[in-house]
Amino acid sequence: MKQLFDTLSLDMSALTTKKYSTSFSIGIRFLSADLRAPIHAIYGFVRFADEIVDSFHLYEKKELLSEFRSETFKAIERGISLNPILNSFQWVVGKYGIDPELIELFLQSMKMDLEKTCYERKGYERYILGSAEVVGLMCLKVFVRGNQETYEKLKEPAMKLGAAFQKINFLRDLHTDYYQLGRTYFPEMSFDPFNCFMKQKIEREIEGDFKAGYEGIKQLPKDARFGVYMAYRYYVKLFHQIRKTDVQIILEERIRIPDNKKYRLLFTSYLRHNLNLL
Repeated sequence: MKQLFDTLSLDMSALTTKKYSTSFSIGIRFLSADLRAPIHAIYGFVRFADEIVDSFHLYEKKELLSEFRSETFKAIERGISLNPILNSFQWVVGKYGIDPELIELFLQSMKMDLEKTCYERKGYERYILGSAEVVGLMCLKVFVRGNQETYEKLKEPAMKLGAAFQKINFLRDLHTDYYQLGRTYFPEMSFDPFNCFMKQKIEREIEGDFKAGYEGIKQLPKDARFGVYMAYRYYVKLFHQIRKTDVQIILEERIRIPDNKKYRLLFTSYLRHNLNLL
């Protein structure tokens, strides 16, 4: 029965999320039950593509990514894939009406990771659009259960929130990206070494993105809002940690939030959500 295979596929997407991101898994846990599987499926798809360009150094990455793209659109067209991650993803695309253009933009950004090592402002914005903002839009389609009117209303805040998360990831992973993968995402770093003035400029960008994104969170359906709010609070905490960390330390190590602080965030976020204090 295909239903058994579909269930197995969704289980694989959930396992992928759990293995790769404890924090994201916690946020998904507090979504409405029917929203968890589709968000796991989106995460699994995004994570596999990201792994191709970031981790598979001993293999032909360009060929692997090209095959992954081809298999993705074949899965969507056929309504099935023997790759469980893609089988889950094609189900979400069909069920919630995710625009194939969003998928194409995402995969183009992954391809940029194979070809570019530094970015000018236009390329940087294009990369963030594909790698983060469109992922936020895919998730938004699920959160509003495909309702196009609500989707259009919350589209801009969802993109801003995705951009904020991605820029914080860039700051957090600066050491790995710069020294191990040879990448420089921030346009300013294409010309000068990373410094406190550059860091402050990026932080101001993130503040603006967060402000717009938060307004969208408040307007989400309640059964989706808490999980997204949890992710928002986690990234805000991470942002504050990065903000008070010296530039040199950021270049030398990955900034993390200890588990005890993550659980404290969970408790306070739960109270604020239930008391309608967002």
